[in-house]
Amino acid sequence: MNYEHVLIWSAPAFVLLIIIEMIYYRLHPDESASGYSVRDTAASLTVGSGAALVDVLYKAIALAGFVLLHELTPLRIEVTWVTFPLILLAQDFCYYWMHREHHLVRLLWAAHVVHHSSRKYNFSTAVRQPWTGLTSQLFFIPLVLAGVPPWAVFLSGGINMISQFWLHTDRIGRLPRPIERVINTPANHRVHHASQGDYLDRNFGGILMIWDRMFGTYAEEAERPVYGLTKNIDTFNPLRVATHEYAALGRDLARADSWRDRLGHLVRRPGWQPRTPPPATGPAAAPPGNADG
Repeated sequence: MNYEHVLIWSAPAFVLLIIIEMIYYRLHPDESASGYSVRDTAASLTVGSGAALVDVLYKAIALAGFVLLHELTPLRIEVTWVTFPLILLAQDFCYYWMHREHHLVRLLWAAHVVHHSSRKYNFSTAVRQPWTGLTSQLFFIPLVLAGVPPWAVFLSGGINMISQFWLHTDRIGRLPRPIERVINTPANHRVHHASQGDYLDRNFGGILMIWDRMFGTYAEEAERPVYGLTKNIDTFNPLRVATHEYAALGRDLARADSWRDRLGHLVRRPGWQPRTPPPATGPAAAPPGNADG
């Protein structure tokens, strides 16, 4: 079973769980939870369907590149019951850095922001995925160069993604502390989706939280998260949801005064703007004129 088969067979289960959670919210309403709305859920499902379609192309491109690199490297790792858990662990490590950089580099954020654009937090949010996901695959090249077969890279990636579906819910509270500190849980991932300052850019791990604890990006859930973006887009149009940050990035690039500023817009943190020089004051600010008056 390869990566695509894992996701294809999981799709009906995802839809069923979304329906079950919607019914549960209807039978047991909770005003403190974000809940569901028809337009938001429809947008998430539409965006997710589009992402699944274009992802076939991206995976085909990535697979071709991975196969080429795997042929070039002299290293080989045989996939067995002993080595596959280690491959999955290594994939999760690479996932942490992929996820982290997609929050900290604006060009990458333009793709990933789609997943954070909903103000709701429920199972349908899990399928709101980007339409431009090819950049994610670059971070798994080290696995291929280390000798991991491309199919095993994709399979471990599929397992990682599926394991994160259950994280997107308000209806599961905090689990025992030892579990929260080691693996990704709904409480840990709620922090990741929150837009408060203390929660921003935290809890990037996929399956495990140990990477966040090692590299200083872990935060426990304390105050109730406020979901969405620091500047929300106020639209349910799937096309705008999928492309709004690219449009904003394009506007900033067009307004930039230098190539250095354009590069800054592409590779620096989301929200970065060139430093505006302070207005000149005093005699030096006076326009040139006739010295005789």
